[in-house]
Amino acid sequence: GRLPLLLRQIERFLRDTDMPWTKFGRLAAHDPRFVEDLRNGRVPRPETAERIKHFMNRYRDTSHAI
Repeated sequence: GRLPLLLRQIERFLRDTDMPWTKFGRLAAHDPRFVEDLRNGRVPRPETAERIKHFMNRYRDTSHAI
């Protein structure tokens, strides 16, 4: 099936940055299991999704650029 957009964006981010998914969860959602939960069908609250997108955009805009 089709992955939810946010999860697709996160998976691409993880590939692009080579960041472990647990580290991403810790940094972006203060929850190391966040990505695993999404992969298992968890639907984040809209505020959480916005925070995650903001984290990815900010991360890409800083010195971590690829």
